[in-house]
Amino acid sequence: MKKQALLAVMASALIVTYPIGAQANDSIRTIDRETVRVAENVKAEAPVSVDDFIQSALDVLTYQHGSKEMREEIVKRWTGDTEVGSTKDITKGDISKVLVRALGIEEKEETISDYMQSAKIHGLLKVYSQADETVTAEEMESILENAKQYMLKGIDNKGVSEISVEDFMKNPGDFGFEMSPDGEYISYSSEWENRMNVFVKKMNGEDEPIRVTSSKDRDIAASFWKGDHILYVKDNGGDENYHIYSSSFNGQEERDLTPYDGVRVQLISNLTGVEDEILIGMNKEDPTVYDVYRLNIKTGELDHVAKNPGNIAGWLADHEGKIRIAIESDGVDSTILYRETEEDEFKPFVQTEAGDMVSPIAFSKDNKSIYALSNKERDKIELVVLDLEGNEKVLYSNPHVDVTGVFYHSTTDAILAGAYFTDKLHYVFFDEKFENLFNNLMDELNVSESELSIEDYNKELTKFIISVSSDKEYGTYYYYDTETEELTKLTELASWLDRETLADMHPISYTSRDGLTIHGYLTLPKNKKPEQLPLIVNPHGGPWARDVWGYNPEVQLLANRGYAVLQVNFRSSTGYGKAFTDAGNKQWGLKIQDDITDGVQWAIDQGIADPDRIGIYGASFGGYATLAGITFTPDLYAAAVDYVGVSNIFTLLDTIPPYWETMRNDLYKRVGHPEEDKELLEAVSPVFHADKIKTPLFVAQGANDPRVNKAESDQIVEALKKRGIDVEYMLKENEGHGFQNEENRIEFYHAMIEFFDKHLK
Repeated sequence: MKKQALLAVMASALIVTYPIGAQANDSIRTIDRETVRVAENVKAEAPVSVDDFIQSALDVLTYQHGSKEMREEIVKRWTGDTEVGSTKDITKGDISKVLVRALGIEEKEETISDYMQSAKIHGLLKVYSQADETVTAEEMESILENAKQYMLKGIDNKGVSEISVEDFMKNPGDFGFEMSPDGEYISYSSEWENRMNVFVKKMNGEDEPIRVTSSKDRDIAASFWKGDHILYVKDNGGDENYHIYSSSFNGQEERDLTPYDGVRVQLISNLTGVEDEILIGMNKEDPTVYDVYRLNIKTGELDHVAKNPGNIAGWLADHEGKIRIAIESDGVDSTILYRETEEDEFKPFVQTEAGDMVSPIAFSKDNKSIYALSNKERDKIELVVLDLEGNEKVLYSNPHVDVTGVFYHSTTDAILAGAYFTDKLHYVFFDEKFENLFNNLMDELNVSESELSIEDYNKELTKFIISVSSDKEYGTYYYYDTETEELTKLTELASWLDRETLADMHPISYTSRDGLTIHGYLTLPKNKKPEQLPLIVNPHGGPWARDVWGYNPEVQLLANRGYAVLQVNFRSSTGYGKAFTDAGNKQWGLKIQDDITDGVQWAIDQGIADPDRIGIYGASFGGYATLAGITFTPDLYAAAVDYVGVSNIFTLLDTIPPYWETMRNDLYKRVGHPEEDKELLEAVSPVFHADKIKTPLFVAQGANDPRVNKAESDQIVEALKKRGIDVEYMLKENEGHGFQNEENRIEFYHAMIEFFDKHLK
């Protein structure tokens, strides 16, 4: 989302395709051939209530075994007007409606008779069944078995044709489409000389696109319009010291506007309405903090606008481009500061405490109030508006998850929509016209809200760039003109991939050993029964992030090779509220790792995963979780891949990038203090316990990584080699925190697949 459409979580409900082969989690109920226990001990010939049947169906036909909220959402899709939680006996008419919807085979059914007919045709009910018949517990077991067998229909357990690593990991095509301020041109990233560069094309024109950048060493990381210029961002070999470059409209001139060695630049404001100038933050004077500069994109002239005293973690400009908000922080507690003019001193505006977050989005058009995302004095992040006295009005909140994104339109000074993630991406609308546009596009493209995203729009809200993506769709971009009602396809990412061979990504939930609800995703290989599969658990990075439903090339690659892939939003993950994130404080290698282990055990208990063929693979914090997994649960994993992962928390904290200095206290609070928590950090740093590792290990690292230094990988590799253990080690001298260059990505994933196949098949 662009044009101040802020989506904080990475970064995408029709009838859900439900999984197969799921056995019940004992914390909910158990179903087997000999005994059907619903709630308490129920006789096989006893009638079954509506609620008992639905709860049993949820256990058998979905992977939502731990989340009350997600189960309720699914029940709403299944039951329609049927009373949820009812203790009345369920009829075969009700059952037919539930199962037809649950299995995604609903077409034009309107009456119970229609649903009964569909259920009989698909073999869910016997042909002589009557709509008003009740069912016994024994019959329920048989009916649910029929539903499971229907879902297995057509699976011959041979998998699908193998897709090459290159096809999954090469540059996917054109992406990052953005509209010029007048809406007449679009820019986008496309491949040139094996690197992603920026191109410009006139809309509704026949002219060939013009390439406006010429990067051969690194992909262009991002680009944006300023007037008739393209500005773009690039680092050097993965060092994350991003500079801002300019390119003229015809691509004849490129210029580094911030040519300072070792300096990192961030965009603060595009200064819409101000010609030729933008606001940027740079750590040029002090590498630990960002000062504010006004940059003339034509001359390169810098004007020092605001000096950082050493504790300002963020800035916000008003609609006139004046810096009037600063976020003061010691890394734990923070204060939002405000000033009336740039000549005035900043004064406290809103005070937060540990765990609180107030993130300003934009000033209102009259500069008299501020839109923000906030969890101050509550658990979930909500969309709020603050007056200049700090008084707050809540515009939207979700009882179960954080609000993660906002569409703000500066021209009309309107919040158009908000976004949040539960199982998938969902929206709440505040503008009726915008909502109608969104719904019409959903209908025309035949997609769900979770698959549709508004990427960019002009200030008149008449021209839009939209995208469609899903778990099996990398992304297709469209240009839409509301005046002509013309929808033009721009491109389809990775169009060479056969979508029919890609794997379904199922939202899951389970209960941790200490009672927390853990959400995640299970991707099952296509045309394979979900029984005794080799499984790769893939912990996400951060750990203050989360996995979301959508296309993931590495997950699809693993599934294509026959692996089930488990992604776990363990405690400390974001999006589920303050308490859930804080539950991971100082739990690296402890309860966080237990959540991952519990997820693996859940998959084993369901019969999905072969306990002798479990692998673990993760990057960054996921790399740490990989090393912790094979260190502290060495018998669980048969193979492990650590990608830019942490092995020694002491050296991690000692080598954080200088511009993270304002977050140091927060790291101490969430990870541990190197002196006060010395014993804890020694206990959970894998490098000090390398003698416990016996799992085959493959390590990959970028030499220029500023977050997880090369020494993190060097240490664990050296410690294991001292014990005579051979570790595969891939080091790339021209990469940083993850491999960006196409040839390096392809080499890494070839090696990873070969490694897992060697040890898990």
